[in-house]
Amino acid sequence: MLKGKHIILGISGGIAAYKSVYLLRLFIKAGAEVQVVITPNGKEFITPVTLSALSGKPVISEFFTANSGEWHSHVDLGLWADAMVIAPATASTIAKMANGVADNMLVTTYLSAKAPVFVCPAMDLDMMAHPSTQRNISLLRSYGNHIIDAATGELASHLTGKGRMQEPEEILRQVDETLERLSAETASLTGKRVMITAGPTHEPIDPVRFIGNSSSGKMGVALAREAARRGAEVTLIAGPLSVPAPEHPHIKMLNVTTAREMLDACTHSFPEADIAIMAAAVADYAPAQVADRKIKREENGIERIELVKNPDIAATLCAGKRPDQKVVGFALETDHEHEHAVAKLRRKGLDAIVLNSLRDKGAGFGTDTNKISMIFADGSEQFFPLKSKEEVAADILDAISK
Repeated sequence: MLKGKHIILGISGGIAAYKSVYLLRLFIKAGAEVQVVITPNGKEFITPVTLSALSGKPVISEFFTANSGEWHSHVDLGLWADAMVIAPATASTIAKMANGVADNMLVTTYLSAKAPVFVCPAMDLDMMAHPSTQRNISLLRSYGNHIIDAATGELASHLTGKGRMQEPEEILRQVDETLERLSAETASLTGKRVMITAGPTHEPIDPVRFIGNSSSGKMGVALAREAARRGAEVTLIAGPLSVPAPEHPHIKMLNVTTAREMLDACTHSFPEADIAIMAAAVADYAPAQVADRKIKREENGIERIELVKNPDIAATLCAGKRPDQKVVGFALETDHEHEHAVAKLRRKGLDAIVLNSLRDKGAGFGTDTNKISMIFADGSEQFFPLKSKEEVAADILDAISK
């Protein structure tokens, strides 16, 4: 799979940089064309001459060539690559990548890369376990990067805390297998139109208060990104998100606040959709009356709120769907999970439902991970382990495609 591929090998300043020589050799042996980009600190651990001799290309470290003043275009390099592999990725480099600190050629190239990026963390155990490092790694994962676990070599939904860089043979295997899988997936939704709902809805009580829930919208945003990556034209109908909205030429954003606004947007968009994925956590109830000014405590005006049921958006869409349209719902449960999910599937007329439970650690609102099962209208089921929400999105779309 790597034969003829263009790979950027990014090397930062850690003791594990010696392994990068062996990784470079393996990439070349597999038939890849490799351009090495090294940080100034990386050159303290391994000489560019060695890397250049193996790759057959001058090693890039600075924005300008020292002798000739030639400009190295990070944009052109980012477009040239089929993959970027950063090994080792130190705590400092990971922090810069996560927060967009483009003060060296490696991070600038990373920010311009359009291809899959593989990050191989390598640092002291305590540095790896530090909350700031874990936060930065979670950010990189949420951006769609592939984190190769230092302990197992697998793409990680979370890191074990072990600080060593994985062995070059395992990195090569993971890059090879992932690129092969991504290649097969890339066109799997080409020509399809996918409508996705995400986030919570906020049902106003007065101008400053509302009824809502703690959904962040991470799962819906991950689904939108993954569907667009697979070639779909995506309409993302989102309530108030607490994560950045996805930026992609094939994602159309429609921002709403209330359940009724989401229903209106869905009924307008659904007729053109081939697939609808209802990942939003829509409030079940809304205040019957909305005050036009802030209700004061001393007025005793908020002791009791009369509620009315919100419309069931998924059931409304399913009632009018064509045979060629598929609707997938979500069920977040706290007890009798399977029973409640099956009842919801049948009551709404869904083609499939994604079930997760708040009793599973790492699943539910606000987390970077999720643990799901999928139940289909024909009675079949699929079960998945705890994974990053990006990986869960891929699993859901794989299941829908099949």
